[in-house]
Amino acid sequence: MTNAFKTFLLMTVLTVGFVFIGGILGGRTGAFIALVFAAGMNFYSYWFSDKLVLKRYRAQEIGPEDNSRLYRIVEDLAQRANLPMPKVYIVPNKTPNAFATGRSPEHAAVAATTGILELLDDDELAGVIGHELAHVKNRDMLTGTIAATLAGAITMLGQFTRFSSDRRSNPLFSLLLIIGAPVAAMIIRMAISRVREFAADKEGAEISGKPLALANALNKLHYGVKRFPMSGGKDTDSHLFIVNPFFGGMQKLFSTHPPVEERIRRLEKIARSI
Repeated sequence: MTNAFKTFLLMTVLTVGFVFIGGILGGRTGAFIALVFAAGMNFYSYWFSDKLVLKRYRAQEIGPEDNSRLYRIVEDLAQRANLPMPKVYIVPNKTPNAFATGRSPEHAAVAATTGILELLDDDELAGVIGHELAHVKNRDMLTGTIAATLAGAITMLGQFTRFSSDRRSNPLFSLLLIIGAPVAAMIIRMAISRVREFAADKEGAEISGKPLALANALNKLHYGVKRFPMSGGKDTDSHLFIVNPFFGGMQKLFSTHPPVEERIRRLEKIARSI
């Protein structure tokens, strides 16, 4: 089963779940109201995501005049991927990590922390940047926003149950909708994020031509973020980073990233097939 088909299947489940729950609780009107509210909040996040996230992590833009190896690697790989040159930023943070943001390939930004620049060599950094450019190329920010909108709408529908006149007649079913539906929607949303990470690993390895270097980078980053966890950020941003920089809670169930060991295993398989 391909990553694209898995994404389609999970998005379909979210959509069907939204329509089904909306029909039970408030008919078309209730479902429409929840969808509009969720879409409005997520559209704002989507449209201004680059500015919001870059400001939150105090990212500093660099250009060709800065003579940075990061800028040179991004420029080279963007040309290979046939993408417009994204803006390039360095985040002053010791945790080794990187992320891409922006609503489209024409409005994209790639950022890397000072920690990752100190930890990785050029080949490993190229593997990471290839992964981030794959997210840009596949418009994963848009996919994530649609998934967040549907999951948010289901959560709102569950909250509407608190004020429903049917709540007293069937309290057990109402409780299931209030708690179960939002949790199920969130699990599916996280599953979509994990599928997109696998896809970005695969296409990123093709862009950089260095699947083993990316595998080595993921191994280093896995231990690096444990040693220097992200400070001053928001755990809701975890899906942006190449590895989750935040810890605590039900990480396996609600993790935005697949296990690093599995990602490395798949990259090693790609390397053997080349």
